Amino acid sequence: MHVRYPMLSRHLQRLGRDWVAHWNLTQRRLQDGHAYKCMKWTEYCSWASYPHLSTQGCLGNWRLPLFCNWQLPDLVQNRSIHLCTPKMKSEGDEPSLKRRRHSGDQDISCSSPIEKFSTSFPSEISPSPTQTQHEEGSTPEPRGVIKRHWEYFCQQSKKMKILDEDKQVSQDNKGPQEKFDFTVMSYNILSQDLLEDNSHLYKHCRRHILAWNYRFPNILSDIKQLDADVLCLQEVQEDQFGTEIKPSLEALGYHCEYKMRTGRKPDGCATCFKTSKFHLLSSNPVEFFRHNIPLLDRDNVGLVLLLKPLSSCKATTAICVANTHLLYNPRRGDIKLTQLAMLLAEITNVAIQDNGRFCPLILCGDFNSVPHSPLYNFLREGKLNYEGLPIGKVSGQEESPRGKRILSIPIWPPSLGISQDCMYEEQKRQLEEEREREKPQAASLENSEESLIITKRLPTDLHHSFQLSSVYSHYLPGSGVPEVTTCHSRSSVTVDYIFYSAAKFSPAKQPGAEHIFDGGLNLLGRLSLLTERDLWTVNGLPNETNSSDHLPLLAKFRLEE
Repeated sequence: MHVRYPMLSRHLQRLGRDWVAHWNLTQRRLQDGHAYKCMKWTEYCSWASYPHLSTQGCLGNWRLPLFCNWQLPDLVQNRSIHLCTPKMKSEGDEPSLKRRRHSGDQDISCSSPIEKFSTSFPSEISPSPTQTQHEEGSTPEPRGVIKRHWEYFCQQSKKMKILDEDKQVSQDNKGPQEKFDFTVMSYNILSQDLLEDNSHLYKHCRRHILAWNYRFPNILSDIKQLDADVLCLQEVQEDQFGTEIKPSLEALGYHCEYKMRTGRKPDGCATCFKTSKFHLLSSNPVEFFRHNIPLLDRDNVGLVLLLKPLSSCKATTAICVANTHLLYNPRRGDIKLTQLAMLLAEITNVAIQDNGRFCPLILCGDFNSVPHSPLYNFLREGKLNYEGLPIGKVSGQEESPRGKRILSIPIWPPSLGISQDCMYEEQKRQLEEEREREKPQAASLENSEESLIITKRLPTDLHHSFQLSSVYSHYLPGSGVPEVTTCHSRSSVTVDYIFYSAAKFSPAKQPGAEHIFDGGLNLLGRLSLLTERDLWTVNGLPNETNSSDHLPLLAKFRLEE
């Protein structure tokens, strides 16, 4: 059947064509008899994993359940029938990550007393007599549950614990006038254009849950429910930002800043904050593309905001919030490191104060690098010697990277204007001059503030001025099972982070960092992450209620003077 839509927009035309094609395919499969051999009845749950398509599961004597006034269009609309793909004749044809773990098919439930954010999903179940009598139009009850609980940091025991919120508040003797608490979310919401251009990553998903008009209400619902004071969003599509995302967030009390990727790319980064909590001091976009530098031919961007807390407490310092989405390509670690250096240079320029020290810093985003990779360690430790480091190992995305190219020395050309300390060369010179003028007045090196500039470096040494902590530990306590922040047909891994400058007395503090920050941030709590196995029990990401291929990260901080 050929249908024309002369007066409809391109998106509506594509939606119509997809529906017609889907309906035609369903009719053909029912007519040729193949579907009757491979149908499997489940409850209404598009989040259930695909059933195994083995010869044992396709019984020739299997019959459809009996329904009163049964009509095929209703079943297609309700997604109650799973049609197996003729090309997949055995379980081995499925991507390994998507195979059901029969030995581990159980409800995932957390016994936490805090369930501020929990997501319920029906699990796939076998046909039962009650299902065959299931009345048309009714919705089955959810049976499988995955819950993300709050993990609060107990200041007394110096350990992360699951606590009631009122217990967390009563841990110190500070009154409401003496503290400033706030929450920060980092969330890659999955650009619709990127989803459609990379459809091979979402073969495990049903078509209807990938539509933007289905996904956006779920994404907005997550943002409403988590109610963060600061949002750092990635893969925010420009047209949808202007027409839907920004108006919706403004209606929730947020002010939004946006930086679109360069090179006609359709998406970018958005940083939003509640106007009841912060005042915007400056917004500083960062473009990583440079016309005259061949290395920097990619269109990724960053966004650095300086926010002033609105509070009756004594907090006078601003907070720097940076948001970015680095290059994905696992084999271009040279570009990733250079993009990161450019972002850190802008952060240094924005966050430094008149006294030469930095205001507290929060760095969020999709860094396309795994925990404990060279790039990750560089962020955490503030230093990296990259001599002999293969380009493909910088981000750690591939266990056995192809190619043996190593990072050049230097990685980026001097014309970029950024030093090995990840600072703008001009700013570095100014700070060195100020340091020289203040030398006669300084007491001793031991009693002076830690220098921001270390002039003697090896050619392969990279440094930055921030010694940052990660909100997440990246492994489940006790078990050592990795947490993941993204999960689709090709990969399940952690690439999203919230880094922060820890306060002087915080147990998460990196040694020496108290010397370069005015005040700092205490981590009060975080929304727990999940494992790969957890997510595949609900058919990975996106699914029926989680409409991105990334999980939102959320942390609660207290600003310390």
